[in-house]
Amino acid sequence: MEPTTVGIWGIVLLFALMIFRTPVAFAMLLSGFFGMWALEGLRTAGALILTESYASVASETLIVVPMFVLLGNIASVAGFSRGLYDAAFAWVGHYRGGLASASVLGCAAFSAVSGSSVATAVTIGKVALPEMKRLGYADGLATGSVAAGGTLGFLIPPSTGFVLYAILTEQSIGRLFMAGVLPGLMLTVLFIVTVWLVALRNPSLAPAGPNVALGQRFRSLGQAGPLLAVMILTIGGIYVGAFTPVEASGIGAALVIGLALAAGKLSRAGFRIAVMDTLKTSAMLYTIVIGANVLNPFFAVTQIPALLGQGLEGLGLGAYGTLFVIIGAYVVMGMFMDGLSMLVISIPIVFPVITQLGFDPIWFGVVAVIVIEMGMITPPVGLNVFVVRGVAQDVPLTTVFRGVMPFLFAMIVGLILIILVPQIALLIPNTMFG
Repeated sequence: MEPTTVGIWGIVLLFALMIFRTPVAFAMLLSGFFGMWALEGLRTAGALILTESYASVASETLIVVPMFVLLGNIASVAGFSRGLYDAAFAWVGHYRGGLASASVLGCAAFSAVSGSSVATAVTIGKVALPEMKRLGYADGLATGSVAAGGTLGFLIPPSTGFVLYAILTEQSIGRLFMAGVLPGLMLTVLFIVTVWLVALRNPSLAPAGPNVALGQRFRSLGQAGPLLAVMILTIGGIYVGAFTPVEASGIGAALVIGLALAAGKLSRAGFRIAVMDTLKTSAMLYTIVIGANVLNPFFAVTQIPALLGQGLEGLGLGAYGTLFVIIGAYVVMGMFMDGLSMLVISIPIVFPVITQLGFDPIWFGVVAVIVIEMGMITPPVGLNVFVVRGVAQDVPLTTVFRGVMPFLFAMIVGLILIILVPQIALLIPNTMFG
């Protein structure tokens, strides 16, 4: 059987396994193993699993994932996330739509210490949604702002999405982290503008909150200050070259644990919960990396990425036309797959095409992550929507999906801006260590 035919059957098997709810990591591993068996024999397929399984998890680069996840989990159980939201609320809550804007700002700040979209949406949602309900916010705007704000956890460093992208494409994690800073801030502003426009159109959806005295505003910043300082130290340290992303993750986690202990906010039970959640998340991500590293050599042997590149080139659409075809495919996949699955399955196939077209791989990493973010809030499988629905159980799922639609348009605007002005993503990484 021709390698390309085997490759097509391997892709069919991959999606069939996922349709039957096989975890994506094991779907990739099984497809890669049986595909390589069909092409190279059982001995080669067995050796591939053994060598790739060890090589994948032995890389010190992956330490970034559990350390930053632990940092976010400790900050959550210690209640530091409440301080971030309270500080944002104190400064913008008195404006119409201010609580929704504070939710977006809280999500952006927590994203800078978490790296997880789901963790960001859950953590800020538990704090912000009850407050917005108490003050009479419309359910759609309240849940939509949190679901959309949570997606920033996949873009603002430290992002697990960028870590996986770096591993799959052999790019610099530090440069990718820095590439996410300005786009993350831009999307935060676009989300806040979206809240303002929704409130302007229908003021009853977003009543103004109570005014907070200036002194209390600065006190709230002081309470959020230690966690913000950790954020600036870790990301800033990577930027100036003071330490690597791996060192930054360990330093950040140690500092947050120390802050929580010093403030008396970290109990033994809370620490255990944070560690167990970290272990679960890290085990999932490590298994996905193993599955991807078994599937990728199989794709390479089948020559499917090369054939895809030739096929797209044959369409005669040009570089940007081809890019929009790839983005369109991502949008369709995002309606049915979660973000990490999309990333690990698609990047080995489309990345050679992107580099062949002459696009910057760091810039494309940002574009891919934003498109994947969009999939987190689009029906029918918008993961963040279901996560927020789990927090606000009295809100119908359809209401949450309607609430995120204005923010989805804001993300499209942001994506177009980054395509038109690549320096939004490349400015900071291109000045690193300088």
